[in-house]
Amino acid sequence: MNDVDSSVVSLHKELGKYTENEKELLEKLYSIIDYYGLSCSYRGINVPEEMKKKYVKTYYSKYNKEAYLKMRKDYNKNKDNVLLLYLLLIYGFNHMIRFNSKGDFNLPVGNVDFNKNVYIALTNYLKFRKDNEVVFENVDYKKFLNNIEIKEKDYVFLDPPYLISMSEYNKLWNDKEEIELCKFLDKLNEKGVKFGITNLIYHKGRENETFNNWSKNYNVYDVDSNYISFNDNTIKSNSKEIFVTNYKKIIN
Repeated sequence: MNDVDSSVVSLHKELGKYTENEKELLEKLYSIIDYYGLSCSYRGINVPEEMKKKYVKTYYSKYNKEAYLKMRKDYNKNKDNVLLLYLLLIYGFNHMIRFNSKGDFNLPVGNVDFNKNVYIALTNYLKFRKDNEVVFENVDYKKFLNNIEIKEKDYVFLDPPYLISMSEYNKLWNDKEEIELCKFLDKLNEKGVKFGITNLIYHKGRENETFNNWSKNYNVYDVDSNYISFNDNTIKSNSKEIFVTNYKKIIN
């Protein structure tokens, strides 16, 4: 696995230390959550009912804001505590990772908390890491793929920056990069290597024409995405995300 963001790689490596001791990881996370006074609906630490009634669609963000900002401030003082970064992603806006020009994490609080879905995702992740040998790299994807021998029975999955969204990492991406990526996938297809790739083709009135036109040569599947609004986590924007493969996907 490869990612251009070193913080993402550090996060994976840190979580991977607990594949044999899930309980220890959860205890550490719960201890941090309790220290800052964050809600944790999975453990029954819920937002007061009066606040839920007052802020019907934003009560998590209202309740956790001060605690979240304190946790964010502490992480930015000493970025060695990677578990703080993990919880900033859990409680932060859209579960995103973003740093400013000084290298400080700067996303606002999100309208979410440590719930049942987070617990399931984390424990499933630990099981996957336990059952599979995973090697992490932190380089440009072209260097990463060119440095490994891709064989016919291998599978390549890519999740590139979404060209038409406003994500921070899109500063590293442009039309030229998008075209090169499509050409690289064509070469994989010619070699008989199976690939899968996600991308955003429509977003807030914009279209990724390059990828949309290229994808018509392959198998396209819609992805049911929910791009969360800061003020209302029930809102779905006029976006369309797709998953493209050069093989027929089996749908149960």
